[in-house]
Amino acid sequence: MGKTETPPDPPLDDRYIVPGLSRGLELLLAFTPERRRMTLTEMGEAVGVTRSAVFRIAYTLDQLGFLTYDAGTRTYELGPQVLQLGYGYLASRDLVEVAAPHLEALRDRTGWSAHLGVLEGREVVYLARLPTRRSLSSVVQVGTRLPAHATTMGRVLLASLSPEALEHLYAGAVLEPRGPRIPTTLPALLAQAARDRAAGFAAHVAGYEAGVASVAAPVRDVAGATVAAINLSTVALLTSEPELRGPLAKEVLAAAARISTALGFDGRPAARA
Repeated sequence: MGKTETPPDPPLDDRYIVPGLSRGLELLLAFTPERRRMTLTEMGEAVGVTRSAVFRIAYTLDQLGFLTYDAGTRTYELGPQVLQLGYGYLASRDLVEVAAPHLEALRDRTGWSAHLGVLEGREVVYLARLPTRRSLSSVVQVGTRLPAHATTMGRVLLASLSPEALEHLYAGAVLEPRGPRIPTTLPALLAQAARDRAAGFAAHVAGYEAGVASVAAPVRDVAGATVAAINLSTVALLTSEPELRGPLAKEVLAAAARISTALGFDGRPAARA
Protein backbone atom coordinates (compact mmCIF):
# COMPACT_ATOMS: atom_id res chain seq x y z
CA MET A 1 0.00 0.00 0.00
CA GLY A 2 1.13 3.55 -0.70
CA LYS A 3 1.87 6.02 2.04
CA THR A 4 -1.26 7.74 3.35
CA GLU A 5 -1.00 11.50 3.10
CA THR A 6 -2.15 13.70 5.96
CA PRO A 7 -5.15 15.73 4.81
CA PRO A 8 -4.64 19.51 4.77
CA ASP A 9 -6.15 21.68 7.47
CA PRO A 10 -9.71 22.72 6.69
CA PRO A 11 -10.03 26.19 5.15
CA LEU A 12 -10.76 29.12 7.43
CA ASP A 13 -14.52 29.62 7.78
CA ASP A 14 -15.25 33.33 7.42
CA ARG A 15 -18.64 32.83 9.09
CA TYR A 16 -16.94 32.83 12.48
CA ILE A 17 -14.81 35.94 11.98
CA VAL A 18 -16.00 39.11 13.72
CA PRO A 19 -15.38 41.85 11.11
CA GLY A 20 -15.13 44.71 13.61
CA LEU A 21 -12.59 42.88 15.74
CA SER A 22 -10.60 41.88 12.68
CA ARG A 23 -10.48 45.49 11.48
CA GLY A 24 -9.48 46.72 14.91
CA LEU A 25 -6.55 44.33 15.14
CA GLU A 26 -5.56 45.14 11.57
CA LEU A 27 -5.56 48.82 12.48
CA LEU A 28 -3.29 48.25 15.50
CA LEU A 29 -0.88 46.30 13.32
CA ALA A 30 -0.77 49.21 10.85
CA PHE A 31 1.22 51.25 13.37
CA THR A 32 4.97 50.74 12.93
CA PRO A 33 8.20 52.36 14.20
CA GLU A 34 8.21 54.36 10.96
CA ARG A 35 4.51 55.27 11.26
CA ARG A 36 3.87 55.98 14.95
CA ARG A 37 1.02 58.46 14.42
CA MET A 38 -1.85 58.50 11.93
CA THR A 39 -4.87 60.62 11.15
CA LEU A 40 -8.30 59.10 10.62
CA THR A 41 -7.85 59.37 6.85
CA GLU A 42 -4.48 57.60 7.00
CA MET A 43 -5.90 54.85 9.21
CA GLY A 44 -8.82 54.36 6.86
CA GLU A 45 -6.46 53.98 3.93
CA ALA A 46 -4.26 51.56 5.90
CA VAL A 47 -7.11 49.12 6.55
CA GLY A 48 -9.25 49.87 3.52
CA VAL A 49 -12.38 51.36 5.13
CA THR A 50 -14.09 54.73 5.00
CA ARG A 51 -13.23 57.58 7.32
CA SER A 52 -16.53 57.23 9.18
CA ALA A 53 -16.03 53.48 9.66
CA VAL A 54 -12.47 53.85 10.93
CA PHE A 55 -13.64 56.59 13.31
CA ARG A 56 -15.87 54.08 15.14
CA ILE A 57 -13.00 51.58 15.34
CA ALA A 58 -10.53 54.22 16.53
CA TYR A 59 -13.00 55.61 19.06
CA THR A 60 -13.56 52.16 20.54
CA LEU A 61 -9.84 51.41 20.73
CA ASP A 62 -9.22 54.83 22.29
CA GLN A 63 -11.83 54.21 24.98
CA LEU A 64 -10.28 50.84 25.76
CA GLY A 65 -6.76 52.28 25.97
CA PHE A 66 -5.34 50.63 22.86
CA LEU A 67 -5.08 53.96 21.02
CA THR A 68 -4.43 57.49 22.29
CA TYR A 69 -5.79 60.58 20.55
CA ASP A 70 -3.80 63.82 20.32
CA ALA A 71 -6.25 66.70 19.79
CA GLY A 72 -3.42 69.09 18.91
CA THR A 73 -2.29 67.11 15.87
CA ARG A 74 -5.56 65.21 15.32
CA THR A 75 -3.62 61.99 15.19
CA TYR A 76 -3.75 58.66 16.97
CA GLU A 77 -0.91 56.56 18.40
CA LEU A 78 -0.75 53.22 20.18
CA GLY A 79 -1.95 53.34 23.78
CA PRO A 80 -0.71 51.69 27.00
CA GLN A 81 -3.00 48.68 26.72
CA VAL A 82 -0.98 47.46 23.73
CA LEU A 83 2.10 47.36 25.94
CA GLN A 84 0.10 45.52 28.60
CA LEU A 85 -0.73 42.82 26.06
CA GLY A 86 2.94 42.53 25.20
CA TYR A 87 3.88 42.20 28.86
CA GLY A 88 1.25 39.50 29.30
CA TYR A 89 2.61 37.52 26.37
CA LEU A 90 6.23 37.83 27.43
CA ALA A 91 5.45 37.02 31.05
CA SER A 92 3.80 33.80 29.92
CA ARG A 93 7.07 32.58 28.43
CA ASP A 94 9.07 30.61 30.97
CA LEU A 95 12.62 31.89 31.43
CA VAL A 96 14.15 28.41 31.33
CA GLU A 97 12.13 27.50 28.25
CA VAL A 98 13.28 30.63 26.42
CA ALA A 99 16.93 30.22 27.44
CA ALA A 100 17.29 26.46 26.87
CA PRO A 101 17.90 26.41 23.09
CA HIS A 102 20.40 29.27 23.34
CA LEU A 103 22.26 27.56 26.18
CA GLU A 104 22.37 24.33 24.20
CA ALA A 105 23.77 26.14 21.16
CA LEU A 106 26.32 27.92 23.36
CA ARG A 107 27.41 24.59 24.88
CA ASP A 108 27.74 23.00 21.45
CA ARG A 109 29.73 25.90 19.98
CA THR A 110 32.23 26.06 22.83
CA GLY A 111 32.29 22.55 24.27
CA TRP A 112 31.83 23.99 27.76
CA SER A 113 29.02 23.41 30.26
CA ALA A 114 26.40 26.18 30.16
CA HIS A 115 24.18 27.32 33.04
CA LEU A 116 21.35 29.72 33.87
CA GLY A 117 20.91 31.27 37.31
CA VAL A 118 19.00 33.92 39.24
CA LEU A 119 19.77 35.97 42.34
CA GLU A 120 17.96 35.14 45.58
CA GLY A 121 19.25 37.19 48.45
CA ARG A 122 23.02 36.76 48.59
CA GLU A 123 22.96 33.49 46.65
CA VAL A 124 22.76 32.53 42.99
CA VAL A 125 20.32 29.68 42.29
CA TYR A 126 20.97 27.44 39.27
CA LEU A 127 17.84 27.02 37.13
CA ALA A 128 19.27 25.20 34.12
CA ARG A 129 22.35 23.14 33.27
CA LEU A 130 23.57 22.00 29.86
CA PRO A 131 26.60 19.81 30.64
CA THR A 132 29.49 19.49 28.24
CA ARG A 133 29.56 16.41 26.03
CA ARG A 134 33.14 15.82 27.10
CA SER A 135 34.04 13.39 29.87
CA LEU A 136 34.92 16.23 32.25
CA SER A 137 31.71 18.00 33.23
CA SER A 138 30.43 20.50 35.77
CA VAL A 139 29.03 18.87 38.90
CA VAL A 140 26.68 21.77 39.71
CA GLN A 141 23.06 20.62 39.55
CA VAL A 142 19.79 22.48 38.99
CA GLY A 143 18.66 23.94 42.33
CA THR A 144 22.20 24.39 43.63
CA ARG A 145 22.76 27.57 45.65
CA LEU A 146 26.19 29.21 45.72
CA PRO A 147 27.43 32.48 47.23
CA ALA A 148 26.78 35.22 44.67
CA HIS A 149 29.90 37.26 45.43
CA ALA A 150 32.14 34.26 44.70
CA THR A 151 30.63 33.00 41.42
CA THR A 152 30.61 34.56 37.96
CA MET A 153 26.83 34.41 37.54
CA GLY A 154 26.36 35.87 40.98
CA ARG A 155 28.85 38.61 40.23
CA VAL A 156 27.06 39.88 37.12
CA LEU A 157 23.76 39.78 38.99
CA LEU A 158 25.24 41.79 41.87
CA ALA A 159 26.79 44.20 39.37
CA SER A 160 23.28 45.05 38.14
CA LEU A 161 22.46 46.51 41.57
CA SER A 162 23.30 50.06 42.58
CA PRO A 163 26.11 50.49 45.13
CA GLU A 164 23.48 51.53 47.69
CA ALA A 165 21.42 48.39 47.09
CA LEU A 166 24.52 46.25 47.26
CA GLU A 167 25.57 47.81 50.56
CA HIS A 168 22.09 47.20 51.97
CA LEU A 169 22.09 43.58 50.77
CA TYR A 170 25.42 42.81 52.42
CA ALA A 171 25.03 44.94 55.55
CA GLY A 172 26.41 42.90 58.43
CA ALA A 173 27.25 39.92 56.22
CA VAL A 174 30.39 37.88 56.74
CA LEU A 175 32.09 37.18 53.42
CA GLU A 176 33.97 33.96 53.94
CA PRO A 177 37.23 33.58 52.00
CA ARG A 178 36.49 31.35 49.01
CA GLY A 179 39.64 31.87 46.98
CA PRO A 180 42.63 34.15 46.55
CA ARG A 181 40.68 36.76 44.54
CA ILE A 182 37.26 36.48 46.19
CA PRO A 183 36.32 39.66 48.14
CA THR A 184 36.04 39.33 51.90
CA THR A 185 35.06 42.92 52.74
CA LEU A 186 32.25 45.19 51.57
CA PRO A 187 34.64 47.74 49.96
CA ALA A 188 36.30 44.91 48.01
CA LEU A 189 32.88 43.61 46.95
CA LEU A 190 31.80 47.06 45.76
CA ALA A 191 35.05 47.41 43.80
CA GLN A 192 34.54 43.99 42.18
CA ALA A 193 30.94 44.89 41.22
CA ALA A 194 32.15 48.16 39.67
CA ARG A 195 34.73 46.30 37.55
CA ASP A 196 32.18 43.69 36.45
CA ARG A 197 29.65 46.42 35.64
CA ALA A 198 32.18 48.25 33.48
CA ALA A 199 33.24 45.06 31.69
CA GLY A 200 29.68 43.83 31.10
CA PHE A 201 30.66 40.30 32.16
CA ALA A 202 32.51 38.43 34.92
CA ALA A 203 35.24 35.84 34.55
CA HIS A 204 37.67 33.98 36.77
CA VAL A 205 39.96 30.97 36.78
CA ALA A 206 40.01 28.91 39.97
CA GLY A 207 37.72 31.37 41.72
CA TYR A 208 35.01 29.78 43.87
CA GLU A 209 36.11 26.25 43.01
CA ALA A 210 39.74 25.31 42.51
CA GLY A 211 40.49 23.99 39.04
CA VAL A 212 37.38 25.50 37.40
CA ALA A 213 37.21 28.43 34.97
CA SER A 214 34.01 30.36 34.31
CA VAL A 215 32.67 33.39 32.44
CA ALA A 216 29.16 34.88 32.81
CA ALA A 217 26.94 37.61 31.33
CA PRO A 218 23.59 39.15 32.36
CA VAL A 219 20.16 38.42 30.87
CA ARG A 220 17.65 41.29 30.71
CA ASP A 221 13.87 41.34 30.40
CA VAL A 222 11.46 43.54 28.43
CA ALA A 223 11.88 46.37 30.96
CA GLY A 224 15.66 46.24 30.69
CA ALA A 225 16.15 44.83 34.19
CA THR A 226 18.72 42.09 34.79
CA VAL A 227 16.64 39.04 35.70
CA ALA A 228 19.14 36.21 35.29
CA ALA A 229 22.65 35.32 34.22
CA ILE A 230 24.22 32.63 32.08
CA ASN A 231 27.72 31.22 32.20
CA LEU A 232 30.15 28.76 30.74
CA SER A 233 32.40 26.66 32.95
CA THR A 234 35.14 24.14 32.33
CA VAL A 235 38.30 22.68 33.80
CA ALA A 236 40.79 25.50 34.25
CA LEU A 237 43.56 23.54 32.51
CA LEU A 238 41.55 23.65 29.26
CA THR A 239 41.59 27.44 28.94
CA SER A 240 43.48 30.62 29.82
CA GLU A 241 42.70 34.14 31.01
CA PRO A 242 43.09 35.66 27.50
CA GLU A 243 40.72 33.09 25.99
CA LEU A 244 38.30 33.44 28.89
CA ARG A 245 38.08 37.23 28.63
CA GLY A 246 38.30 37.29 24.84
CA PRO A 247 36.50 34.87 22.49
CA LEU A 248 34.65 32.98 25.23
CA ALA A 249 33.35 36.17 26.84
CA LYS A 250 32.09 37.25 23.40
CA GLU A 251 30.27 33.93 22.99
CA VAL A 252 28.55 34.28 26.38
CA LEU A 253 27.65 37.92 25.80
CA ALA A 254 26.16 37.08 22.39
CA ALA A 255 24.09 34.22 23.82
CA ALA A 256 22.88 36.40 26.71
CA ALA A 257 21.88 39.08 24.19
CA ARG A 258 19.87 36.55 22.17
CA ILE A 259 18.04 35.34 25.28
CA SER A 260 17.36 38.94 26.33
CA THR A 261 15.94 39.73 22.89
CA ALA A 262 13.68 36.67 23.14
CA LEU A 263 12.42 38.07 26.46
CA GLY A 264 11.59 41.40 24.81
CA PHE A 265 14.69 43.46 25.67
CA ASP A 266 15.23 46.24 23.13
CA GLY A 267 18.75 47.29 24.08
CA ARG A 268 17.94 49.97 26.64
CA PRO A 269 18.95 48.87 30.17
CA ALA A 270 16.73 49.91 33.07
CA ALA A 271 18.03 51.97 35.97
CA ARG A 272 19.78 49.83 38.58
CA ALA A 273 17.81 48.87 41.65
